[in-house]
Amino acid sequence: MIIKPSFRMRDDLHILRKLWHIGIGILGLLFYASSAIEQIQMAKALLIFSFVAFLTEFTRFRVVKLNNTLLKIMGPLMRESERNGFSGLPYYALGVSLSLLLYEEKIAILSILFLVFSDPISSFFGILLGRDKILPNKSLQGAIAGFVTCYLTTLFYLRYYDYESLNALSFAIIAGLIGTISELMSVLIDDNLTIPVFSGLGLTILNKLFLIF
Repeated sequence: MIIKPSFRMRDDLHILRKLWHIGIGILGLLFYASSAIEQIQMAKALLIFSFVAFLTEFTRFRVVKLNNTLLKIMGPLMRESERNGFSGLPYYALGVSLSLLLYEEKIAILSILFLVFSDPISSFFGILLGRDKILPNKSLQGAIAGFVTCYLTTLFYLRYYDYESLNALSFAIIAGLIGTISELMSVLIDDNLTIPVFSGLGLTILNKLFLIF
């Protein structure tokens, strides 16, 4: 049996980047939960931050000294493609801010949790075990890992709010599919943007059917 090579090299796992992705998301959510900041205020603050981040990205391509400085600081957390292209940070901030702006708080937080956990975990398993290509740079194995992550995240999230029923289980399964599809849509747009925004939309529609939140 011939084993097909994975889409990316094993040394492209970027463990440090994935830990940063998860860590910064958890810290941000803990800060939001423990503060007195209102949802709309947090959304506006992150929207401003994303604008500044995008402006910085544009500027660093034109100012060599600035680019070199940022690469020294952020280099270990960046993909190779981000050294000469936009990094994921402004999209991350924009995705989170739009989710908080557009959706009810519990839905927005769940969609952000999908971004925090599903994105790095599906990428990890896609790179490590990916064999069956379903989209450019997307594997069946990575998609399955993303689904399981979103499904379990939803189950724990519902359990936190004491939602334990057959409806909650069905909700979690469909939510897992929504998160997976949102991640797969990143072949067109950065997944830091597609996951929270499209997951939030899908979860909002799903919630109207199940009335979980």
